[in-house]
Amino acid sequence: MTEPYAVPVPKGYRVGGWEVREPIATGAFGSVYEGRRVAADEDLPKTVALKFLPTGTGTPRQLTHLRELIEREVALHRRLKQPRLIRMYGTLTVDDPAVPALDGATVLVLEKAEGSLSALLAREPRPAAGPALLAQICEGLAQLHHAGWVHGDLKPANVLLMRDGSARLADFNMAAELEGTHAYTPAFSTPDYTPPELLWSEIGERGRRIRPSADVWAFGVLAHLVLTDSFPLPGATPTARRDAAAAYARGTDELRLSPELPDVWREIVRDCLSRTHADRIDTPALLRRVEAAAGTGRSPRLPRVLLPRRHARRTTVLAAATAVVTVAALGYGVSTWAGGDKAGGGSPGGETTKVTAAGYGASELRTDKGIPVAYRRLIVDSAHDCVQPEVTPALIAALLKAESNFDPDLSDPDAGDEGEYGIARWTPSILRWWIRDDGVPAKETPKPPLTPAESIPAVGRYLCFMEPRLKQSGLSGDRRVLLAAAYRTSTRVVNDAGGVPPKYRDYATRVAHYLKEYTPPGKK
Repeated sequence: MTEPYAVPVPKGYRVGGWEVREPIATGAFGSVYEGRRVAADEDLPKTVALKFLPTGTGTPRQLTHLRELIEREVALHRRLKQPRLIRMYGTLTVDDPAVPALDGATVLVLEKAEGSLSALLAREPRPAAGPALLAQICEGLAQLHHAGWVHGDLKPANVLLMRDGSARLADFNMAAELEGTHAYTPAFSTPDYTPPELLWSEIGERGRRIRPSADVWAFGVLAHLVLTDSFPLPGATPTARRDAAAAYARGTDELRLSPELPDVWREIVRDCLSRTHADRIDTPALLRRVEAAAGTGRSPRLPRVLLPRRHARRTTVLAAATAVVTVAALGYGVSTWAGGDKAGGGSPGGETTKVTAAGYGASELRTDKGIPVAYRRLIVDSAHDCVQPEVTPALIAALLKAESNFDPDLSDPDAGDEGEYGIARWTPSILRWWIRDDGVPAKETPKPPLTPAESIPAVGRYLCFMEPRLKQSGLSGDRRVLLAAAYRTSTRVVNDAGGVPPKYRDYATRVAHYLKEYTPPGKK
């Protein structure tokens, strides 16, 4: 493992009828391991994915949020058994008081995948299997919608790839059951895959109202990305593309699809990305057209599904929105595949299926300049979470390089106050204010060692907070380098100095050097 796991589980640990084997992936608050069956149950596969979620530790509020998301995922898994949805074989609760870090954890026993579509696209843009995978993804959406559910967060990271190369939809933390024409989901989504009508939609007590047409829009974006290695709306950042989507929805701009998109797919994508939800193609019609375009043949007719309606459980918007922050990083909902280059354990004969994330965010962050693969996703996603254009993946990477040389175990207790630790040299009492993104500090001050999973997103939040507090005029130098100097000192000191203070010029010079080195050619 090149990155500390959110839920560290030793190899050989037993839970239920399973033995923990190799790490598969981790997010900020949950981790996935390969599990080997040790119980005599021939109805279950020999290997699975064990998704550990720390429901036995944390503050009461954190636990409430985490359990709400787990309930969404488990409810869908238990009620829907479809071939294009990742399977859940059961749930377990760890009962081990001798190991407080694991005691009370919830474990989802899931079908084991070999990687994600996101990792495949990073390794192989415009994959040859793209059309066939799109047909399978669309089939999964059709199965969900036919059963009365909306996925709510369709994107490459939430499409898992199996050993035989087939695709499964996964990560149902945002999934919701329809109540008539709508469902209700937490007030969170991935901007690039969110339809315009939801970008600034009204949020009620139960969350945000969503229709199946939101998944259709997301599929159109995903199809364009798979087939052309580009997004259908212009912009170098998610924020710019979000603004382009809003302009398109208002009718002040047109949809300009890539000329590399084949004609038959062009019409499909255009019908998915209609300006209004009412004009979008419905899922059954979409599936037939996608299958015809992919040349995969027609999938079997979906049987009628008569399921009992559940009583909707009310939840506050704050709880729902914060809950997503807790585990949205985990398709298994996972952000980082083990070792940065493999997904799942070894195959028979000792072979290992490689799924590298080395190219993740390549349009914004150089892939050939020594940035550790294990941290690329955290760096890129942390920058994307900020609306300030100056906060880029290259800036965060340059800052981390200057601070620690990407050393996650850095420890400098003599740096003053409580010392500085980890990849971003955080002082623990300061990091406490930036671990979370809801404006509320963590209840307790984190204790070293400080993990990259908590340190790097906090850097993005802090830079995003500081940027508007730097003077808008009267400062000399690259504003991104000024932000880095403010990270090392404060915005007040930088503003008073009119630029980088003399004491920090060597540091700023290093950041400027790495910023230039990590920025892809043609980008500023």
